[in-house]
Amino acid sequence: MARTMNFNAGPATLPLPALERARDELLDFAGSGMSVMEHSHRGKEYEAVHDEALSLLRELLAVPASHEILLLQGGASMQFALVPMSFLPQGGSADYVVTGAWSAKGESEARKWATIVGARVSVAATSHECAFTRAVPPEEAKLDPAAAYVHWTSNETIHGVQYLDLPRFGDRPQICDMSSDFLWRKFDVAPFAMIYGGAQKNIGPSGVTVVVAAKSFIEQGRKDLPSILQYRAHAEARSLLNTPPTFGVYLVRNVLAWLKGIGGLDAIERRNREKAAVLYTAIDADAAFYRCPVEKGSRSVMNVVFRLPSEDLEKRFVDEAKKHGMVGLKGHRSVGGIRVSLYNAVEPAWVTALAGFMKDFRNRNG
Repeated sequence: MARTMNFNAGPATLPLPALERARDELLDFAGSGMSVMEHSHRGKEYEAVHDEALSLLRELLAVPASHEILLLQGGASMQFALVPMSFLPQGGSADYVVTGAWSAKGESEARKWATIVGARVSVAATSHECAFTRAVPPEEAKLDPAAAYVHWTSNETIHGVQYLDLPRFGDRPQICDMSSDFLWRKFDVAPFAMIYGGAQKNIGPSGVTVVVAAKSFIEQGRKDLPSILQYRAHAEARSLLNTPPTFGVYLVRNVLAWLKGIGGLDAIERRNREKAAVLYTAIDADAAFYRCPVEKGSRSVMNVVFRLPSEDLEKRFVDEAKKHGMVGLKGHRSVGGIRVSLYNAVEPAWVTALAGFMKDFRNRNG
């Protein structure tokens, strides 16, 4: 079967070896005569997978012993709510940096909780005034020195904006939504109070959420929330407080094993940067036809966005690309245009094929 060239923003393409491993083990996992989906999450067969996924995450990211790794559910959207519920106290404050649609949603959810407990949520910095075309640097932020935490998003999938050099906003605990660029390269985990990300970009299938958080920060969370809403409870239970998405975690394990096998984060960063360079070169070579609205220093390696001279041409571009086996290129409905997601599992050959299609499309429609 020929693989479709999948550029969807999420759920995104998965590595073929990870899928083939799942196919081969689907009916009989580890010689048990059962699918991994049928095993108890308390049984040794599944727990071995669970522990391997956690171990691979710790190894690949060099997560220090000071931090817990949690495998949760609910996606990043659940964390938008759980973060303020856990760490924004009555009468307290939190700072949010808003550089696109997802960080704006996080800030909006925090405001709802702030209303309930009489707290304050401030937009410390935003690029809204320039239609979210750049990542706001820390020196532009107006931070509250008493804030419980500062929340920001490392990569905005809709607007194609990314912090290529991870910043630090002041000296308050840093919480970062890394849903769409988690595991694309190495970074130092230690300075972060919390990192979280939905799995459906680089980590695995939808339905799993990875949280990496300092143990000391977790202990600061509210203790009067229901247990299922406390990071503390999930940490104490090794992410087995309730039935986890076992097949999703199994596939996460497969993806992480693939990532380790191809050389880890150093290798995937080289591959990702090369893919992005091919695509941005194609855009800039025809800048009068393909226009990227994002400032060059903030252009995302994960989600490349651009416009064509008209919406009619953009629709034609998407339709013709699909006939060439390329899907997922239509921009988000809120902004239009074209979006190309270049997550870890996207093959370099697909990007080369897309760049060739872009040149041909320009020659025929320019």
